[in-house]
Amino acid sequence: MLPITLDKAKLKRYFFTGLLVVIPIWGTFLILQTLLAFFDGIFGDLFSGLTGWYIPGLGIVMLIGVVLLAGILTTNIVGQQLHQRWEAWVKSVPIVQGIYSTLKSVTDIISIQQKDKFHKVVMIQFPKDGCYCFAFVTGTVPKEMQHISHKRLINVYVPTSPNPTSGYYLVIPEDEAVSLSISVDDAMKMIVSGGLYVPSAQHTSAVTEDHTGVPFGQYAKDDG
Repeated sequence: MLPITLDKAKLKRYFFTGLLVVIPIWGTFLILQTLLAFFDGIFGDLFSGLTGWYIPGLGIVMLIGVVLLAGILTTNIVGQQLHQRWEAWVKSVPIVQGIYSTLKSVTDIISIQQKDKFHKVVMIQFPKDGCYCFAFVTGTVPKEMQHISHKRLINVYVPTSPNPTSGYYLVIPEDEAVSLSISVDDAMKMIVSGGLYVPSAQHTSAVTEDHTGVPFGQYAKDDG
């Protein structure tokens, strides 16, 4: 049971945490429900009219087929060009633009949270000294790029708020990144909520090194 005495800060954190969990799930359910009803109504009625038989679940099969076909098309050059033209047309329609951009942002956020490319959350000074922001370490730079600095360089991705799918790719010295114990998921929630969500201490865990070999938990020493 939840404790009876909760301060406003905790209630606000719980509320926005719940929103970040419920909205993507509920939105995904509504979209899938609409798509299933749409495909089942069209292809189910079409098949029933042609054969006299109604097959329950035909909409599910057709939806899976359409999703697979869309994935196949968008993974090649021709499909990517068609997808870009479609997005350009959708974004030119005022009302449709807002709906499409919102739904796409939600799906992009979900997909970016599920990627395992972000190895660690750090803080860096960006866009100027004295201003700190979250950054995700994506690995070390190739050897030929290391020659431009006597310090070890790492790749980081700096997401923007409230849409973390857009951001900046930076190459910075490793010793300029301050390691954090916060998880990638909690950092994403803070970015999306504009800082309204604050993870509790129980959700953080100390990490000193990840599988990329980049040391964390303290300032890294110069290689030279």
